[in-house]
Amino acid sequence: MTTGVRRRMGVEQRREQLIAVALDLFSRRCPDDVSIDEIAEAAGISRPLVYHYFPGKQSLYEAALGRAAEELTSLFDEPREGPLGARLLRVMGRFFDFVETHGPGFSALMRGGPAAGTGRASALIDGVRRAAYEQMIGHLGVRAPAPRLELAVRSWISLAETTALLWLDGCPVARVELELQLVHHFAALTAVSAAYDEDMAAVLRRVLRDEPADGPFGDLVGRLAALAPQPS
Repeated sequence: MTTGVRRRMGVEQRREQLIAVALDLFSRRCPDDVSIDEIAEAAGISRPLVYHYFPGKQSLYEAALGRAAEELTSLFDEPREGPLGARLLRVMGRFFDFVETHGPGFSALMRGGPAAGTGRASALIDGVRRAAYEQMIGHLGVRAPAPRLELAVRSWISLAETTALLWLDGCPVARVELELQLVHHFAALTAVSAAYDEDMAAVLRRVLRDEPADGPFGDLVGRLAALAPQPS
């Protein structure tokens, strides 16, 4: 990404350029291994000029982290129409696109990179999770989620994060299978909760009413039915 020619930019333009360059480098390698010198070279400016806009790598990392958080938050912004299973499958496709593009940075963020222990970084991560939770509740059409529904949704978000990290570590399961499996996991978590709570059961019935037999949720029902003992 080295420009080779130093261009004059306004303050905000230069900051935006540095954030974009840093995010690209942090996405391809662990942020701990990226130096200010590399960022300066990739941006086509001097090291002192980087410090003119950001007091250090920590602040630049946090700015890049904020940009990544914005992108992550937008992944769940799906039109709330059509079967839920298909919506979630599209969301998972975008989520794994992000994970694949920003692998080392995503891993460092979730596992504790150079800024992960700071209050701002923790707040950004919590904000992404909260936004994902609120989007999921919106997709379910629930205004005041019951405790079991909140537990199921938050557990699923954590499961998606863990699954993505394991995939980055070399999990041999194909990405497309993991995307579908996570949609199935959401259905299974809500189904288990529905077995204990009538409000959850009502939500699940409403969701399943709009699901086609050949959709992701219908696929799960077929797979589970194939596991059931056949009458002799």
